[in-house]
Amino acid sequence: MYSFRPKVLSLMLSALIFLPSAGLAGPAADLLPVRVLLEHGEAVAPVANAAFLPPPDAKPAAPLVGTLDVLQAVLATQPALSQPVVGGRDARLFPAIALKLFTVGELLVPVARGQMIREAVPGPVPSYWRVIAQFGRVWHEQADGDWNRAALPLMLVNDTENHAHQGLATFLYKEGAVSDLRLQFVQQSGPYLLKPHFIAWGSARTRWVPGGVEQLQTQRLAARRELAERLPARPWDELVGSLPAGTLDGFGGPLRPEWRVAAALVRDGVLYYQPSSTPYGPYPYPLEMRFGVRSVMKSIGAPLALLRLAEVYGPWVLALHVGDYVPGLDPKYHRVRFVDAAGMASGMGGAGSLRTHPNDFWDGNLSGEYDKWYTAPSNAQKLAQIAVDVKPYPWEPGTVARYSDRDYYLLGVAVDAFLKSVRGPEADVWEMLQREVLQPIGIAHAPAVRTREPGGGDGRVWFNAGYYPTLDDLAKIARLYQRLGEHRGRQLLHRQLTADLMSARGALAKDGASSPAPASSSAADAEPGELYMLGFHYTPYRSTLDHRLHYVPRMNGAGENEVMLYPNGLVSIVAGKARSWPEAAEALSDEGPATIRAAERVAPF
Repeated sequence: MYSFRPKVLSLMLSALIFLPSAGLAGPAADLLPVRVLLEHGEAVAPVANAAFLPPPDAKPAAPLVGTLDVLQAVLATQPALSQPVVGGRDARLFPAIALKLFTVGELLVPVARGQMIREAVPGPVPSYWRVIAQFGRVWHEQADGDWNRAALPLMLVNDTENHAHQGLATFLYKEGAVSDLRLQFVQQSGPYLLKPHFIAWGSARTRWVPGGVEQLQTQRLAARRELAERLPARPWDELVGSLPAGTLDGFGGPLRPEWRVAAALVRDGVLYYQPSSTPYGPYPYPLEMRFGVRSVMKSIGAPLALLRLAEVYGPWVLALHVGDYVPGLDPKYHRVRFVDAAGMASGMGGAGSLRTHPNDFWDGNLSGEYDKWYTAPSNAQKLAQIAVDVKPYPWEPGTVARYSDRDYYLLGVAVDAFLKSVRGPEADVWEMLQREVLQPIGIAHAPAVRTREPGGGDGRVWFNAGYYPTLDDLAKIARLYQRLGEHRGRQLLHRQLTADLMSARGALAKDGASSPAPASSSAADAEPGELYMLGFHYTPYRSTLDHRLHYVPRMNGAGENEVMLYPNGLVSIVAGKARSWPEAAEALSDEGPATIRAAERVAPF
């Protein structure tokens, strides 16, 4: 059996950060007793989330190494789904999956953690979902007799849209025997194809296959390193208690609290996180949650790829043309530079108003057969739909910013094709980013939506949406930008171009056709508008002390997902679950930039 010093285990558990069970509704053995988990009955209703976390008096559990084969299971939902089948796949079915698991002391570790696990053996009707498993816990309770308990966070995610349901799973085990797997999904990102908001729960039959985890010692060391690389994380109350009363009032706004999935602030390298509320109590593993952040991916995939390639090959990469790397497009794409597409300034779209003064930044994005493109499974089908829907505007590339998911998808295809041209046909832009940028900054896994190619294989990564990050992931990416692409003495991103991105140098005004004045100004009589460049929105904000104008870089995604990078070095993160606009309006208050004001009170800028 693998062993290690208690101090090391304590550090690992601190890195995991689970909510203490004090104040929650009783031990797991009371909420889900052994007889319930062994009787193969239906789960009548969800239980308090405390059932998925060890109580204060829990005893150490027996070690566990093997594969948990989970059979496809029916999930109950509240409310009932009126249209649960999307593209022939049923959202009421938990997928049949195989989970390789092992323990490191009190930790339950999935081998395929942070990965989108596909259904292994579909039934007559396949499940709509893939599953992301995260670090969990094992423990023993006196009332369980000779059984041990295991629990872990599970996310239901999808490979057709960037949708996530945050859930929990638990089972009993002893000497090669296991109980059914109890499941409940109690929080979610904003719905798009699959409506409405809902909770889901069920019980799945299982089979346990002992052993079979290759290179177990290496796997255990990798898990320990992964947790050690996380940012220090502390509960929100500690930050509130360290600041003058009222400093953080309004943080998370204008998104109303009931529409938030999670919120956090990064200060001095520490991630302070708020409890994640659900109808069944706080989510017990808040730092294990993965979110469907939608267009926040636009601030991650394309900028990181272009800035990394600029560092490796030179800034000329940004001036390459989309049409030279994606065949079959409108001839105008041969004049559309990578940087134009990344700035929403391709001059393509062909729908909506042709007026540019004032300009409607959002006009045309959802035009034509948008959902046909969005749901097209393969890269070839997506490109074919783009050829039908996307037409030239009368202006030149690089002059007018018009939001376009389809152009951002094209950009990802083009950048991937460029990478293949210099590194060979097996090169992949998302794998390059994981290996050369994300893993060096401590992000071990980066699950993201890809096209579904004939035969069922994964194809091109989506640059328009599709990333499933944790709070820790988002914090690390934001801090890399703030450090101008440098990490531990190593320049990962092109420094000057990253500095330009953080200062909005060269950004286009959303409401006009010309570049704005310098990003910071002392002029107090202007009413500046928002800017856009390379995947970032820039929110104008005048500081309270000297009324200096700042353009605050902002990652933004549908559902009111938002990451803001402040001049004082702070980073705010809000993961929301609002419906698509305009329905999302009900989720927003009229308090204005409340989160920016709170960040300024923490450290004036």
